[in-house]
Amino acid sequence: MLIFTNRVEAGKLLAKELLEKYKPGQHEYIVLALPRGGVPVAYEIAKALKAPLDLMLVRKLGVEGHEELAMGAITETSTVYNNDIVRMLHISRESIARVTAKEKAELARRNIKYRQGKPPADLHGKAVILVDDGIATGATVKAAYTAIKNEHPEMVIIAVPVAAPDTIGKMKKEVDDIICMLQPPRLSSIGAWYRDFTQTEDEDVLAILAEAEKKQSVPTLPVHGEF
Repeated sequence: MLIFTNRVEAGKLLAKELLEKYKPGQHEYIVLALPRGGVPVAYEIAKALKAPLDLMLVRKLGVEGHEELAMGAITETSTVYNNDIVRMLHISRESIARVTAKEKAELARRNIKYRQGKPPADLHGKAVILVDDGIATGATVKAAYTAIKNEHPEMVIIAVPVAAPDTIGKMKKEVDDIICMLQPPRLSSIGAWYRDFTQTEDEDVLAILAEAEKKQSVPTLPVHGEF
C-alpha cells in the first residue's frame, strides 16, 4: 500500500486527485489548512488550483492526563464536544473549562503568530477545501467544518491523504465532498503512513504562508491578443 515520502509529496498526489474533479477557475476556491501538519499539504493543493491559502485555526480538547484522547475541539468561532467520551470518562465541567481556556489561549497565540492578528478569511460563497495531513478520530476536522458551514460557503470539500474509513463514512453525510487517497482498515496512527512525519514547526508555517501570499500577489500576464 502507498506510503507517502512526506507531507509535500502527499500534497502533490492529493492535488492530482482533486484536479480530476475540480478545475482552476471552476469555482471561487479557498484552501484552508489545519496547522501545523496540514499546511505543507494544503500549499500544494492551493498551487494546483491557483487558489489562496489560509489557515483554519482549530485545537483539540484533550482529556486531562490523556491528552491524545479528544473530548472535543474548538475553532475561533465554534466548539464541538465528543459527548460519548465526556460521559464515558465522567469528565467534569471544571476539567472541560480548564482545557478549553488553555486551548483558546493557544488559538489566540497562533492567530497573532501566523496571521499577525488579521481576521479569518471571508468564506461566504466560496468553495472551501479543508486540508489536513490525515484524520483519525476527526474531532478537530469536525469542529473546523462546523465553523466553516456557519459562514455560508458555496461548498465544503475535505481533502486528506489518509483517514480512518469509519470517520470518512460519518463525515460524508455532513460535507459536500471528501477526497481521501488512503483509508486503511486499521489506522494505528497518521504518522505510520509517512516515511518522514517530522513535526511542522511555526517557522515552516510562516515560510509557506509567505510563499503562498507571494504567488497570489504576482499578476497574471495576458495571453497573446489580450489587453
